[in-house]
Amino acid sequence: MDGPALSDVEAELGRLPDVTGVRIVGDGGTPTEVHVLARPGKPAKQIVRDVQSVALARFGLNLDRRIVSVVQLESAVIDAGAGADPMAAAPRPVISGITAEASGLRTLVRVTLAVHDAEAVGFAEGSIASTARHRLVASATLDALRQLLPAAECLDVDSAQVVRIGVNDVAVVTVVAVVPPDEQVISGSAIVRLHQEQEAVARALLDATNRRLPRLG
Repeated sequence: MDGPALSDVEAELGRLPDVTGVRIVGDGGTPTEVHVLARPGKPAKQIVRDVQSVALARFGLNLDRRIVSVVQLESAVIDAGAGADPMAAAPRPVISGITAEASGLRTLVRVTLAVHDAEAVGFAEGSIASTARHRLVASATLDALRQLLPAAECLDVDSAQVVRIGVNDVAVVTVVAVVPPDEQVISGSAIVRLHQEQEAVARALLDATNRRLPRLG
């Protein structure tokens, strides 16, 4: 007997009160990744349990908690009256995946970003040298960002590195924004989680650009 359509599972999980979006990646109809966008407030672990409960009760799917990832974004409350912050309405890209493939002395990095229902894959190719690795991730992230948000065309990666600050490794990315005749250097940072340096570099690039893109555009 065939299992449920993944689109039906996505729609049902999207009805959860704290969930604003769901994307399921499957292999032959079997979920292998479940990406959830949620409002802040409820602990992410509880949202994962809610997702597992609905999937099991409605579709008989026993989802492993390890394949469920939750990203909690602040809700943008847009006031039509005076005093509303236009930056609050800016769409915030979400990292859907990062891969790196080495071939000889070259490596190809792919970064997938999603904004609402749109998704883009950015690419960057360069040396396999460890000193180039972080810049390639940042460049691929920016390439995907340009496809989703036209205002990002004025941006270029200046530097990307992971540094030790106190007891934490922190990804730091600087970006140059060119709005003739001016150039502006902006920076972003992100804590490295569980040795996931590539993901932290991508988050640092987005941290540098998220709230500035509407103004630059």
